[in-house]
Amino acid sequence: MEKIASFTVNHLNLLPGLYLSRRDRRDGVCVSTFDLRMTAPNREPVMDMPAVHTIEHLGATYLRNSRRKDDIIYFGPMGCRTGFYLVVFGDCESSDVLGLVYDMCSFILDYSGDIPGAKPEECGNYSEQNLAMAKYYISRYLTELKTAKRLTYPE
Repeated sequence: MEKIASFTVNHLNLLPGLYLSRRDRRDGVCVSTFDLRMTAPNREPVMDMPAVHTIEHLGATYLRNSRRKDDIIYFGPMGCRTGFYLVVFGDCESSDVLGLVYDMCSFILDYSGDIPGAKPEECGNYSEQNLAMAKYYISRYLTELKTAKRLTYPE
């Protein structure tokens, strides 16, 4: 079986950043997938699941209401709990979505109140949320992203 593209990236060299993972084209449509890597894989503890869940709810809510809402296909966590995937329509580079990711992070950092979609009729695990830890991870990520600007995978 062919190895999928994300398994060919040496995760021992990855640091927090915003990486173009892949582009897929079909019938004249291009879809770009980005890795929002929030922790260093295999060197830092994985993110707390309630915080991941909160980032997923707030991030998806922001993105699907943003100025680029028609470009958003998906925002959700990586199974390894070291970051998130952002999937958008278009032949994009990391720099094309960097401002949007900054804005999403700011939205999460400024957020207070009930978590959108965190009611039993709206979510299969509605009570597993942690806004304080979500803000911790997002604050760390935003600082790394702004200072290091890691936008391409390391060799």
